[in-house]
Amino acid sequence: MKHILFLFVFVLVNQVFSQDHSEFMEDPFDSPQEVTETCLGCHEVGEEIMKTHHWTWKDRMKREDDSRVNIGKSYMINNFCISVTSNWPRCTSCHIGYGWKNKSFDFSDENNIDCLICHDQSGTYKKVPTGAGMPAKDVDLLKAAQSVGPTTRANCGICHFDGGGGTGVKHGDMDNSLYEPDETIDVHMGGLDFNCTECHKTDGHKIAGAGHTSMALGKSRLTCEECHEGDIHKLGVLNRHVDAVACETCHIPAFARAEPTKVWWDWSTAGKDSADIMDEFGKSTFNKKKGSFVWAKNVTPTYAWFNGKADYYAAGDKLNPDEVLKLNNPRGDVSDAKAKIYPFKVMKGKQPYDKGNDYLITPKLFGKDGFWKTFDWNKAAELGMKTSNLEYSGSYDFVETEMYWPIHHMVAPADKAIKCMTCHGRNGKLLDWEALGYKGDPVKTRGRKTTGLLK
Repeated sequence: MKHILFLFVFVLVNQVFSQDHSEFMEDPFDSPQEVTETCLGCHEVGEEIMKTHHWTWKDRMKREDDSRVNIGKSYMINNFCISVTSNWPRCTSCHIGYGWKNKSFDFSDENNIDCLICHDQSGTYKKVPTGAGMPAKDVDLLKAAQSVGPTTRANCGICHFDGGGGTGVKHGDMDNSLYEPDETIDVHMGGLDFNCTECHKTDGHKIAGAGHTSMALGKSRLTCEECHEGDIHKLGVLNRHVDAVACETCHIPAFARAEPTKVWWDWSTAGKDSADIMDEFGKSTFNKKKGSFVWAKNVTPTYAWFNGKADYYAAGDKLNPDEVLKLNNPRGDVSDAKAKIYPFKVMKGKQPYDKGNDYLITPKLFGKDGFWKTFDWNKAAELGMKTSNLEYSGSYDFVETEMYWPIHHMVAPADKAIKCMTCHGRNGKLLDWEALGYKGDPVKTRGRKTTGLLK
């Protein structure tokens, strides 16, 4: 029944958006806000959009000790470009709004919603990479507004495929190959020509999906079983696996299969005058502004138990500089009935921390007096931490970090799925059974969690 209802809504929305909008807009627009005002004149959705994570980039997470911390792109720290805080004009080029250039951005002004970034079908609309979400000056706003239609992979991909500054940088399972993939790259987007919203269903402009905010809150998840229900395998033993093993684990044997992804980012070398060397994939391995990189292709995922929720490092949390700092940690273990073994990309690198206070630094990288202008870590740390309302001791160093990015895309054809013996054969080495909480291969030891792999 829920699938029939969704299909009805999907068809209705497509009919509304598929209407030729050129008859409603004939005069040129002087600003992108005028486009939004025109859109909202008929589509009264401003308030609901401003309640979504795509707009707010923030939420509150309750920790196991009942304390609450800020989360969302506005606050979370990663090991790519580290932090949105104090770097707004650069980072907010992927925000669904106009003009978020500092902490005083007015989130209550619905005319700053960017309708075109999600609905332009002219293929000509683009934002300035350093323009705080504003479109390029040469964009024909009238042409873009007249073209609007249902969201496509092109609309979503412009931010999600290029997150981190380029194709495939962050996610590993999302890159520019997904604009026009064949089925060997992704059976849904390639073989079936799915758009993103066919899985990432929307309700009041809230888009379902396990981004980092969703993982931190433990809600708004998507699972393959929402479409693939019941005993979908011919072999009963495979159907029993579904209780403990996520579909993605077997059906995404490797990510970054078409284009390489970044797997290591070392900020400690940034600012130095070193030679840039291209790797075997034609990717840069050094940039004076950003440091050193390692890229990889056809990457075997890291496997971990995951029950839909993860713990996250928050600005100001203490760290041990002698240990690798986990910026997030998927919850779940072998005894957790809600957990399954999922595939992840584990991003690793080095980033600055405050030696006097033993917490991560949120440096000012972009703009006046930022590190990309001065190559002065002390100045960048002082300015960034002031914006984050955290003390800076005046002393910095670098700590190794890692971050788990879930793998859900690039589903391979069924005949390319992981074979049984890859995990359970005599030489099966794909899974680290002891790290997953087993005494050994559960097929051999019979010691599995009670509701899945072996019964």
